[in-house]
Amino acid sequence: MSSNGRPLRVAKPAQRLIALLALTGSHEPRYLAGCLWPESREARAQANLRSTLSRLLAAGTPIVHRRQGLLALDEGVAVDTVRLRRAAESVIAPEGGIPSDEAVAQLLQAGELLPGWYDDWVMTWRERLRQVRVHALEVAATGLTDAGRYAQALEAGLVCVDIEPLRESANRVVMAVHLREGNVLEAVRQFRRYRELVRDELGVEPSPEMARLLPAWADTVGGDRPTSDGGTVAGQRRSRPSGRQRASPD
Repeated sequence: MSSNGRPLRVAKPAQRLIALLALTGSHEPRYLAGCLWPESREARAQANLRSTLSRLLAAGTPIVHRRQGLLALDEGVAVDTVRLRRAAESVIAPEGGIPSDEAVAQLLQAGELLPGWYDDWVMTWRERLRQVRVHALEVAATGLTDAGRYAQALEAGLVCVDIEPLRESANRVVMAVHLREGNVLEAVRQFRRYRELVRDELGVEPSPEMARLLPAWADTVGGDRPTSDGGTVAGQRRSRPSGRQRASPD
């Protein structure tokens, strides 16, 4: 947390207020008090909010201001989640083209929102930002693959899989990068890892769309071969039939 380039050190109640304003924007004090102290009566929650604001002001940290009856952060406060969302929007936008190195770096380096905080509003925004980041990473990986920047594409795809291992679309993106590079074995390995995971965790098979990525190659690396309906068949290598067949003994 910083303001005008300087790190800020504030008490936990003030941290929660600042985080809520950073995520949701300006709000009425009554709404903020209810979010921050949901188990307290309204009068008590609003008293807690007034106390928090007074302590911020007394500590020489006037970063929360009242504007037309609403509380808002000072314009000089830098918010990491705003930069993350802008990076994601620039990648997802149809006119974005090849994602910029800066936007991709923002997506790769972002971490989990407020780890260790379990307020309802924090968990809601944590999931919201996670979904935005994962989707943007998939789009970035696809765009980088189309541009022939396979190393960056693979990194974006693998980070996406690391965030959500059960997400099929992320695993498909990684497979697509491998196939565009000609690394068929790597693509099959990725398929198998994902298939084993969803079988163990969910008791389901990969979708037909994922299986169709490997219709002709999986036999060449042994193991089970994906079929178009998401199932598998034995992938043993079949020898070529000879011109003669040996008669079975009586």
